[in-house]
Amino acid sequence: MVTSTGDLTIRQISALPPEIQVLEAEGVAEGFRFLTRLVADWKSGTNRFDQPGECLFGAFRDGQLIAIGGLSYDPHAGPDIGRLRRVYVARASRGQNVGKTLVQHLLEQAAQRFRVVRLSTDTPEGAAFYLRCGFQPIHDDFATHAKSVFAGDFLSK
Repeated sequence: MVTSTGDLTIRQISALPPEIQVLEAEGVAEGFRFLTRLVADWKSGTNRFDQPGECLFGAFRDGQLIAIGGLSYDPHAGPDIGRLRRVYVARASRGQNVGKTLVQHLLEQAAQRFRVVRLSTDTPEGAAFYLRCGFQPIHDDFATHAKSVFAGDFLSK
């Protein structure tokens, strides 16, 4: 599935593009290690977002990967609960609705299989971003935010 908005294209990733190394290095410089885990898990086959209902999407501008995010089953919840994972937007592309567009796309995918999507963030900026995306804070050992998703919510978009 491919979605284009202006000069932004969101498409499913079935192989990590070489630009993931640039995003990973930027994330590490900011103190984030989750893209390093994404690359390691992909290489080892531990997680390639290839189970039913799972997906990994990239946001591309002018053919360059500028954001990435995945959806998987939440290993800490029931079978109808999804989890947003490894969402990262390049610093230069923040504040331009890239992340929100990517998350919206992931939620549309989630609504086809899951009832609720959860996530975990440990930064105030991340928490504020997910609130703007419609998530609510929760108190759970394995998640900080959750959002109910229904396929009907996305039919008119």
